[in-house]
Amino acid sequence: QVQLVESGGGLVQAGGSLRLSCAASGRTFSSYAMGWFRQAPEKEREFVTAISRSGSSTSYADSVKGRFTISRDNAKNTVYLQMNSLKPEDTAVYYCAAKITFWHTLANEYDYWGQGTQVTVSS
Repeated sequence: QVQLVESGGGLVQAGGSLRLSCAASGRTFSSYAMGWFRQAPEKEREFVTAISRSGSSTSYADSVKGRFTISRDNAKNTVYLQMNSLKPEDTAVYYCAAKITFWHTLANEYDYWGQGTQVTVSS
């Protein structure tokens, strides 16, 4: 079992940056691949990025590649999402998710979810 709590969301102007954090409970954080997903109003939840258990492997959606960076600190039970050059289309609720063993790009493959944090990018 793992519980996830996101933080760091807020309002930012286009071109700005935000760093999201996801703090995990428990002693088995390093056993989980971690992912970030986002969901805009009336749209499907979409994959943003994911990272392997050790942090050695990452994957990014084409829409954020080159702008977003995922990282993790297993000693702190925390995963991060650094978001640069933000665009209005990045506006969404961002969710942290944990998956046993290996990461996946499909939301329904993940085992645990945080409550989400709102990111709003103004024009």
